[in-house]
Amino acid sequence: MRLKELRGQPVLVFFYPKAGTPGCTKEACAFRDVWQKYQTAGVRIVGVSHDSVADQAAFAREHGFTFPLVSDSDGKWGQAFGVPLRLWKFYSRVSFLIGRDGKIAKTYLDVDPGVHANQVLADARAL
Repeated sequence: MRLKELRGQPVLVFFYPKAGTPGCTKEACAFRDVWQKYQTAGVRIVGVSHDSVADQAAFAREHGFTFPLVSDSDGKWGQAFGVPLRLWKFYSRVSFLIGRDGKIAKTYLDVDPGVHANQVLADARAL
């Protein structure tokens, strides 16, 4: 997946530490649960972690995610966004809302997985 392909529409790129862990599952499932609202608003979602392609696919299948999950095992996405890998090669829970112009409109640090999906949706609608 290339973000260039999504230019012209708002995109949320959310980095998460590890597929299948409680906080990451809660965050990704919250996006899944409001997916239709994101679709209606024209906002795309992309999840990114250091997990393998197989682990990402299993995570998506298990929870029914319809948005893409990117395996950033080489760290290129994290490096491009300035999200460092923490101990054991886990990303911090950080998200970026990208505007239609392809520029970062808002950065979310230390995300609360329980409220993040609705918070981002409100911000995306305001773009």
